[in-house]
Amino acid sequence: MSRCSWVPLDKPDYVAYHDHEWGIPVYDDRHLFEMLILEGAQAGLSWYTILKRRDGYRQAFHNFDPIKCAALTDVVLEQILVTGDIIRNRLKVFSVRKNALVFLLIQKEFGSFSQYLWNFVEGKPLVNNPESMADIQATSPESDKLSKDLKKRGMSFVGSTIMYAFMQAVGMVNDHFTNCEFR
Repeated sequence: MSRCSWVPLDKPDYVAYHDHEWGIPVYDDRHLFEMLILEGAQAGLSWYTILKRRDGYRQAFHNFDPIKCAALTDVVLEQILVTGDIIRNRLKVFSVRKNALVFLLIQKEFGSFSQYLWNFVEGKPLVNNPESMADIQATSPESDKLSKDLKKRGMSFVGSTIMYAFMQAVGMVNDHFTNCEFR
């Protein structure tokens, strides 16, 4: 089957991620929280670096339960930095708790994080119809607005480029190439 040309065919886990997850609309708050944290962890790194450690992140951060992540103590976060099969960046690790606290406030305000999030694209995926990597943008007006709002609320590692990658991952933006059979 034809896929987006950026998918490394020699990495079965990456192929599976592209084929069964990337760009599929997500409305489940726990999964949205997971992707928010993983995309933030990716900052400055390749997605594959994070994808290989996804199970480590799930173990370290209670399968991305935002209530449990919001309750993580400094001692536990320090232990995760030493023992977790994750990227051991102090700011990124501590941002999980901070972002979980904000995530919970957003859930309370909007009824769900999903409801809050999908408002930025008027409830439906933005379809860009790229033909190649040259047609893929790094940010959008929507990712700019989402980033600005999340930062104002107190989240970290939610810059516009990170938010655009997040929006692609959770299907708010469909950037599968026009010849990709997984669109």
